[in-house]
Amino acid sequence: MTSLAPVWINAIGTAVPDHDIHRAFIDWAAPRIADPRARQLFQRMADRSGIAHRWSVLPRTPDGGSPVAYGGFYAGPVLPTSERMASYGAAARELAGTAVSRLGEQVSLAGITHLIVASCTGFTAPGIDQILAERIGLSPQVERLLIGFMGCYAAATALRSARHIVRSEPGARVLVVSVELSTLHLQPHDAIEPLLAMLLFGDGAAAALVSAEPRGLAIGAAFSATLPQSQDLIGWAIGDRGFAMHLSGEVPGRIQAALGDPGLQAVITGGAGVDAIDGWAVHAGGRSILDAVEHGLRLDHQALDASRRVLAANGNMSSATLMFVLADMLTRDPPRRGVAIAFGPGLAAEGFGFGSGG
Repeated sequence: MTSLAPVWINAIGTAVPDHDIHRAFIDWAAPRIADPRARQLFQRMADRSGIAHRWSVLPRTPDGGSPVAYGGFYAGPVLPTSERMASYGAAARELAGTAVSRLGEQVSLAGITHLIVASCTGFTAPGIDQILAERIGLSPQVERLLIGFMGCYAAATALRSARHIVRSEPGARVLVVSVELSTLHLQPHDAIEPLLAMLLFGDGAAAALVSAEPRGLAIGAAFSATLPQSQDLIGWAIGDRGFAMHLSGEVPGRIQAALGDPGLQAVITGGAGVDAIDGWAVHAGGRSILDAVEHGLRLDHQALDASRRVLAANGNMSSATLMFVLADMLTRDPPRRGVAIAFGPGLAAEGFGFGSGG
């Protein structure tokens, strides 16, 4: 039997809005916590988050204020989900379009045969896949796949789906887009745990071209692992006032413990072992998540530098984050043998091997 040719991520374009809301969120959230000791803990956690900036599609107020300032998006009564979804439809199209344009600066986008879009922060019909295809001028015959509501690991699912397509149709040119607008879902909590969860998230979009052309990063075998008795640790519920995130403080510890298991290590490294991997593209879900991966796999501290850079510059952009990390690696010294991994609802880990082929 003839072996199948490798499939490659040829290039990745990324985009974030120009409105930095990280400090404004902290200034809004901290006074909401009535207990002084809990408020001090929130401030310490914010200072140690590893995040310097988070970007939002929400507009500034006329005098340059944030979404929570007087006259801002969140200044009045709590917004219903319908208004948030109306904003999603317009803003997701533009931000995703910018990411595709930046991809097009690196590689030709002629002859796209398939479009895969991942997004968990909004719904619209026609879908964002159709809206984006029209915006960027794709053929009406392009085959589309929309991956919705899978959370932070959806980019891994999208890229491995692109790999399957190219392996079955070697001439395929697959455009993979992830667009997430988490700041549309701010909730008026005054408890520390949900405020710490919201502290992590920002908006971003990424676009990748996947094909059989030997350029960029070769995508290897995929893996999927659901951690037992963990389905209640991460939740993303659709309510009348937007989407409400539940992120348990137990998540980092559970990830660290799971990654210490040699059996799971064999799954995610394709049996090669941790020491054989010279590049780790880890979803930058938060500083504690990256620390958990580092300690669970017993990695050198610099092993997750790309993820920590993305976290500092953008925060957690849900599914787009992993593609930002891969983009960072592409612009530097791509590893010969890498592993991409993201964590999300389930609690589950999704990922794939990759390498430069050099």
